[in-house]
Amino acid sequence: MALLLLTALLVLSGLAQGWDGGILMPTEKESKLSGKEEGVRWAVLVAGSYGYGNYRHQADVCHAYQVLKKGGMKEENIIVFLYDDIAHHPDNPHPGTIINHPHGPNVYHGVPKDYTGRNVTVSNFIAALLGEKEAIKGGSGKVVNSGPEDHIFIYYSDHGGVGALGMPTTPHLYAGDFLEALKKKHAAGTFKEMVIYLEACESGSMFEGLSLEDMNIYVTTASNAEESSWATYCPGMVPSAPFEYDTCLGDLYSVAWMEDAEIQNLKKETLRDQYLIVKSRTSNHNTYKAGSHVMQYGDVHMTAEPLELYLGFDPATEDATDPVLPESGRTNTLETRAPEVVVNQRDGDLHYLWHKYWKAREGSTRKAEAGMDLVRTINHRMHLDKSMDLIGKLLFGSENGPSRLSAVRPRGQVSVDDWDCLKNMVRAFESSCGELTQYGMKHMRAFANICNAGIDATKMATTSAEACALSAFGSEVWHPVKTGFSA
Repeated sequence: MALLLLTALLVLSGLAQGWDGGILMPTEKESKLSGKEEGVRWAVLVAGSYGYGNYRHQADVCHAYQVLKKGGMKEENIIVFLYDDIAHHPDNPHPGTIINHPHGPNVYHGVPKDYTGRNVTVSNFIAALLGEKEAIKGGSGKVVNSGPEDHIFIYYSDHGGVGALGMPTTPHLYAGDFLEALKKKHAAGTFKEMVIYLEACESGSMFEGLSLEDMNIYVTTASNAEESSWATYCPGMVPSAPFEYDTCLGDLYSVAWMEDAEIQNLKKETLRDQYLIVKSRTSNHNTYKAGSHVMQYGDVHMTAEPLELYLGFDPATEDATDPVLPESGRTNTLETRAPEVVVNQRDGDLHYLWHKYWKAREGSTRKAEAGMDLVRTINHRMHLDKSMDLIGKLLFGSENGPSRLSAVRPRGQVSVDDWDCLKNMVRAFESSCGELTQYGMKHMRAFANICNAGIDATKMATTSAEACALSAFGSEVWHPVKTGFSA
């Protein structure tokens, strides 16, 4: 009896102090101290874009996979969504390779192809998260088959807009649907705790004003509900991608958490520690010069937990010193003395197209094709922006239209009152104006405000048809040389 009591006290003491015994894997279910079953780690990694101009999103996700593998997570417990059109893209200077840092290793090696191409969908993502294998369409069929003691990590890297995250196939992932999936997962009792990291513009809007209370879920986002997130390691930037690359290699928030995780002892570093370190770097060291506000939502009490519970532990970091937090006044090894120069997330494709055009030989087919791609991209952007401006003026008047579309609700309020309305507004717009595109997701706030004003989908459809016809008729053709465009 005395021995049993002593064992119990040791276990309780260890838990109270953030016991670093780790999460045991399915084949190691015997607890080190108590002999009872412990949970396992699961991860869902999502790159929600396609195209070489969005190289960074797939690079982020491949890098995240490598971090988890070094941490000891079993491949069968890591579910990867990526379009998989980057590693062997004709513009990739090193075919079969993806890097996430100018001097970094190939992070593509060994990454499982669970859901690629047209199988990277919202429905497959939600089904995989909920463990609903019968609902999966295409792909490996791998799902989160978790139990009540398990820990789940979700990382999502893509473009975003108010209340939505992009997908390479429509529809987008809307905040209301994501929240319902999380509620269903929690109600099923199939996880103990969950951590979500989101990389996207206005990613804070996915959880702003939405309750995660009592669900044991903690979230950090790359930006708040009304600002862009940022690409980094871009051509010509500081630090710069190697000269042979025309595209950005990573996203600032994303590389911040992964590069931190690779040098820290994750048995010692807590969720709070990493949040503070990532927040400092993503804000350009609290200057917010081309930086964003990293936000946190949900159960902040979980931030006292070690990152090992979600990312695992790499034995190579056993002797790492304690994390150097911004509040200490000391310099973190990942801090730079000068602010990093970065590119607005929404302009990553333009940056790629311009560098491709600029570097191509005069008179070459590559130069001509790159120039046409650049012209088409910018003209479509101009068409989208002009169409939305006209829609606002037709609905609310010339004087009030711009302010009504761009209105931002106070912090803590949900961006849109009716998520189904938001979806319907996007569909109504696209029926007359063409694909919204990932750049066009910047107008999600306008669609939300139109919903909040009580405009129905029928009126939105007729207004969109009128506005987009006028926009197309009156549009000027943009030309890179005549406008003196430079990156």
